[in-house]
Amino acid sequence: MISNSPSIIILIPYFGNWPFWMPFFLESCRHNPDIDWLLIGDCEVIDNLPPNVRFNQISFSDYCSHISKCLNLEFAPTNPYKLCDLKPALGYIHQQQISAYDFWGFSDIDLIYGKLRHYFNVQRLARYKLLSTHSRRVSGHFCLMRNEQRMLEAFNYIPNWKQRISNPQHHALDEGGFSRIFLWRKNFPKPLHDFVGLFNRWRRESEFVEAYSTPNTKKRWIDSSLNFPQQWTWDKGSLTNDINGLREFPYLHFMRWKKHEWHSAEKSPEKIQKLIQEERWSIDDSGFHAIK
Repeated sequence: MISNSPSIIILIPYFGNWPFWMPFFLESCRHNPDIDWLLIGDCEVIDNLPPNVRFNQISFSDYCSHISKCLNLEFAPTNPYKLCDLKPALGYIHQQQISAYDFWGFSDIDLIYGKLRHYFNVQRLARYKLLSTHSRRVSGHFCLMRNEQRMLEAFNYIPNWKQRISNPQHHALDEGGFSRIFLWRKNFPKPLHDFVGLFNRWRRESEFVEAYSTPNTKKRWIDSSLNFPQQWTWDKGSLTNDINGLREFPYLHFMRWKKHEWHSAEKSPEKIQKLIQEERWSIDDSGFHAIK
């Protein structure tokens, strides 16, 4: 742990089968040795996990029972995707596991992390209690919150949260429902939106800054165009791309590529492991590749 740096743990429930890019995800965790990850789910046990990553293996039904007990409700969905609605409550559900940490966060695994501590630096963590990497909503794929009771229980302010979590249907509470606590009138023009935020304590104590980590969406890029990077480079923890020079990014969320282009990507465990050992690779719409 870096001296004077608040401690951080990331909670990720995941059920089913690990995706083919999981070794890349884990390697990017390994290169953030001063942040810990707790993976929870029924996937197969992974050999040689990074020392800062733990995996608690549990069946989906047992985990749902644990959630039901913690939140005092009936949680019995058939689709694990429903767990997205629980992200704002994960700190509360896992209070015992996060008790030794200053911050906790939730994250997806369709990410490759850069140097997270360079972005979430000591100054940012000292000033804010919630840090979102989107400007107008809580970033459901990665968000940090301070480990204090008020923030642990913030999800209680989502209207009708018990009914919506108990309902098997996905309600997007991690972004839509949770964001409304912190961001009033989020569609107002920026000056008015910022002014309204001055009257909201939740907003005043939170950071909503676009980190430009989710390309290929409707959100315009850094230069306000729809010209997105076509290739990203991960080099021993440093994450850059082909259009923004030496600028480093906290992570790459490859949501679009995962859904569409990567069906034919290289999935050979042997070739992936060889690439992992090189500690540097490129990422584009066809998958992960060696850097020439």
